[in-house]
Amino acid sequence: MKRILTIFPFIFLCCRTFGGDTLSLKECCDMALKYNKTIAAAAKGKESAQHTVGSYRANFFPDLSLSASGLYSTADGGYDSGSGLLPAYSLSGEQTGYALFPGIGLNYEVGTMFMGGVNITQPIYMGGRIRSAYRIAVTGAELASRNEELTRVEVIVSTTEAYALLVKATEMKLVAVAYHALIEELLSNVENAQRNGLKSKNDVLSVKVRQSDSELSVRKAENAIRLASMNLCQLVGLPLTDGIVPSINSIPTEIDAELPRGDISARPEYALLEGQEKLAREQIRLERSSMMPQIGLTGSYNYLHGFELNDETLFDSGNFAVMLNVSIPLYHFGERTHKVKAARLAAEQTRLERENKNEQMMLELVQAANNVDEALLECKLAGRTIEQSEEHLKTCRSEYDTGISPLSDLLEAQMLWQQARQTLVSAKYDLAVARIKYEKTAGLLQ
Repeated sequence: MKRILTIFPFIFLCCRTFGGDTLSLKECCDMALKYNKTIAAAAKGKESAQHTVGSYRANFFPDLSLSASGLYSTADGGYDSGSGLLPAYSLSGEQTGYALFPGIGLNYEVGTMFMGGVNITQPIYMGGRIRSAYRIAVTGAELASRNEELTRVEVIVSTTEAYALLVKATEMKLVAVAYHALIEELLSNVENAQRNGLKSKNDVLSVKVRQSDSELSVRKAENAIRLASMNLCQLVGLPLTDGIVPSINSIPTEIDAELPRGDISARPEYALLEGQEKLAREQIRLERSSMMPQIGLTGSYNYLHGFELNDETLFDSGNFAVMLNVSIPLYHFGERTHKVKAARLAAEQTRLERENKNEQMMLELVQAANNVDEALLECKLAGRTIEQSEEHLKTCRSEYDTGISPLSDLLEAQMLWQQARQTLVSAKYDLAVARIKYEKTAGLLQ
C-alpha cells in the first residue's frame, strides 16, 4: 500500500519569480556531480593516491642510475730518490761488492680527471618494509576511492536539500501572495463599508496593519527564493546570479508506507572505517620491519680517466664491481620496540573507534527512519488542519458579514489559514529532506 502525498502544494507559480532556467531535481544532481568543486577535489585526491601506489610498486624493481663526475686541479709534484752504490750479496749471504743504483724520478700532474658509471641496486630482503609500504599505498588508494563515493553521496544529499528548499521558498511565496490577496480583498470591503457608515475607522486601520505584515511576508519570501536559488547554483556549478526555477514534477509525489531496508555496510563511511583499521594493522608490520635484517645487492660499471705520471695517463680503463650488503639490527635501546608497541595500540584504538562509529551509524539509520515516519504524520495532520482552517475561515467571514462576530475573529481566521498552509509546505519539505537523508544513512545512494 502506498500513501500518495503531494510533496509540495499542487498550486505552482507558473511565472518566474527569480529568473533563470527551469531545471528538474535530476538535472541539478547531474550538474552537481559533474561540476561541483568538492567532487573535483575528491577526484584529484583519488588520482594522487593512484600515482602514490605506482611509486611504491616501483620499489620492488631494481634501481638503475647513471653517475658522472669531473675534476680539474693544478696540483703537481715529483720525487727523485737520487743515485748511489748499493751493496751486493751472494746467495750464501756474503757481500760480493757494490752495484750502482741509478735512482728513481717520479713527476705527476693531476690536471683533468673524470669518472662515469652505471649502478644497479636490487633490494633482496628489507624485512617486509617494501611490501608493507606498498599495501599501505594500495589501501590509501582504496580509501581515496571511498572518499570520492562519500563526497558524491553528500553532494546528492546537499543538492536535493537545496532544491527542496528552493521549492519550499517558492511555495511559501504562493501562500504569502494568497494571504495578501485575502487582506487586500478584506481591506477593500471594509473601506467601502466605512464610507457607507457601516464600519468604523478602527476596523480599516486594523486591516491595514495586517496588510503591511502581508507585504513584508511577500518580500521575505522573494528574498528567500533568491537566496535558495543562489545556494543551489553554487552546488551545481552555475554562476550565483543565474538563478534556477524548480520543476513541479521533480520531487517524488509517492512515499512507500514501508521504507526500503537499509544496510550500513553499503555506506562509504563503513568502508572508510574498515580501510583505516587495515592501515593501522599494516603500520604494525611496517614498524616491525625495522627490527628485521636487510639485504641488498649492488652492481656497477665505472670508467676512470686522468692523472698523469711521468707524462703518461695513469688511469684509462673501466671495471665491474658487485657488492652484497647485509645489515642486521642488534640493539637500539628499545626505540624500535616502543614504535611497534605504539603501532599496536594505535591499531586497537582504531578498531574500537570503528566499532563505536558503526553503532552510531545504526542509531542514525533508526533515527532517519523515525524522521520519515514523523514527517509523514506531520503532512497528514497538516492536511487536516488546512481543511479545518478553510472551514473556520468560511464561517468567520460569513459571521463577520452578518455582523455576528467582530473583525478580529476574521483576521485571526485568515492568519490561521495562512499558518496552516505554511505548516504543510514546511512539513512536505521536511519529508523530502528526511527521505533523502534516510537513503544516505541506509546506504541506498550510490
